Amino acid sequence: MPNQAQMDQIRAGQGFVAALDQSGGSTPKALRLYGVEEDAYSNDDEMFALIHDMRSRIVNAPAFTGDKVVGAILFEMTMDRTIGAKPAAQTLWEDRNVVPFLKVDKGLMDEHNGVQIMKPIDGLDALLGRAKQSGIFGTKMRSVINAANADGIKAIVAQQFEVGAQIASAGLVPILEPEVNINASDKAEIEEMLLAELLAHLDAWSGDVPVMLKLTLPEDANHYQATVDHKNVLRVVALSGGYDRAEANSRLAQNAGIIASFSRALTEGLSATQSDEAFNTAIGQTIKDIHAASVAG
Repeated sequence: MPNQAQMDQIRAGQGFVAALDQSGGSTPKALRLYGVEEDAYSNDDEMFALIHDMRSRIVNAPAFTGDKVVGAILFEMTMDRTIGAKPAAQTLWEDRNVVPFLKVDKGLMDEHNGVQIMKPIDGLDALLGRAKQSGIFGTKMRSVINAANADGIKAIVAQQFEVGAQIASAGLVPILEPEVNINASDKAEIEEMLLAELLAHLDAWSGDVPVMLKLTLPEDANHYQATVDHKNVLRVVALSGGYDRAEANSRLAQNAGIIASFSRALTEGLSATQSDEAFNTAIGQTIKDIHAASVAG
């Protein structure tokens, strides 16, 4: 079973979950936004070392503690590296009082029926075993809905819950992330269909370990309230999904009981060229703003 102190913090903590899980495909963009161009590295190893430096700088910032950041999602390579003198997950929990999660998906399939389901996660059981050994509390996996297609939405939610059950059986809390494309012309219709599918699967959930949901901020405030209140849901978190931080925070504050799990909106305005003082000031204000939006409901 998951660590009870960590379970309590995620359930009742007054804060948000930081998404520090940029993958191989999204890392170049994340580094560009951080002021590191592609000519600054010549291979993947150098690229991942640079993004790890950025993540470490965020985690080590004075404001990055469990008072406002209740959890953080790591990329697999981050889990396998150290932050300071300790393995990353150990540093998060022991030194920062932040609950560690792990991104486990391997990317997306091509679009079919208006959605992109996850690619097969080869070696998932072995990865979950390593995660447990490393002190990871839960996992996250993302798929994407681009259109209001009933068959596609059924397939995407079914896959999320099927893999989620495998993760829960390993004693980890799964974060299910069926992202809705914020640019979809029928976004509100997608969200109606998605809510119905989520509730059907949540009602049928029989695991001892609860699930978490990571959802796109909806068009109608409190649209997902029934999932927030569901007995089998530990917490509902929101992705920024391409909204800038101001828009993401504004939408988040209108949704009671949902907290942030931002990635791009978290690192917006940070730069590799900032002094430590300027960097810590910037991330401190960001954490304060996202925290305020997360607890507003």
